[in-house]
Amino acid sequence: MIYLSPSAANEIKRLRSKQSHPNILFRLQVQAGGCSGLLYDTTFDEAVMEGDRVYNCSGISVVVDAQSLSYVSNLTLDYSEDLMGGGFRFHNPQAIASCGCGNSFSVKAATPT
Repeated sequence: MIYLSPSAANEIKRLRSKQSHPNILFRLQVQAGGCSGLLYDTTFDEAVMEGDRVYNCSGISVVVDAQSLSYVSNLTLDYSEDLMGGGFRFHNPQAIASCGCGNSFSVKAATPT
């Protein structure tokens, strides 16, 4: 499950309203990169791909690809503004370390079976 705070939902709706496609989807992905090894990536997308999971969060369709699912289980996405500007904040119970930027994280390595 993915959770959106009310402020994150409002910001996604605001950003979505500026897109040309009325039914655009909010995509959340995890990619290799960043200071801690993994990096959150958020984009808007027009299509659900094979293997994607779609969550309905506060009236927003949040799409997560199959490879990212295990990294974002029970993630809460928040949005806040401070003196440096506004931005999304990722609260991930699986992250064992994160970068100061808040967009990069690492998880415990899987144990061999």
